[in-house]
Amino acid sequence: MLVFEFKTYGKSSQFTAVDEAIRTAQFVRNSCLRFWMDNQKVDKYDLNKYCAVLAGDFPFASELNSQARQASAERTWSAISRFYDNCKNGTPGKKGYPQFQKDCRSVEYKSTGWKLAADRKSIKFTDKKGIGKLKLKGTRDLHFYQINQIKRVRLVKRADGVYVQFCIDVDQKC
Repeated sequence: MLVFEFKTYGKSSQFTAVDEAIRTAQFVRNSCLRFWMDNQKVDKYDLNKYCAVLAGDFPFASELNSQARQASAERTWSAISRFYDNCKNGTPGKKGYPQFQKDCRSVEYKSTGWKLAADRKSIKFTDKKGIGKLKLKGTRDLHFYQINQIKRVRLVKRADGVYVQFCIDVDQKC
């Protein structure tokens, strides 16, 4: 898996929409963690189903792409399963009980919710958050990879701006 990162350029209203999408992903993750804490024998699939319940109950959660909500639930489940594995293996010290996220900086989209331009110089986010089309600036060339090789797209907010990360599935030959 390769990760390519590009700096994005757009309007301030678009970056406000990115912030809103990140806050929504944080809300979904924290809600899934609370659901796991309150209910016994919750598994990964129950958390994915709970994302649909959240979308029905909260209008701002339904604006985020469904697969982005599921990616937040998968992050929650990876923290939970890491805790279970540490307990099962008898790891010394603290076991890493899953914590609520207070400072989230990214939102992750799977295969839907985004569309890469034909010239690979811009990306358009198609969910109802209103992010729209962002210009990409970077040193890597995405022309070598097919669109179906891109498995995940992550929007990351940093101090110097917003970045887009592309997780690309590549067969490595040694």
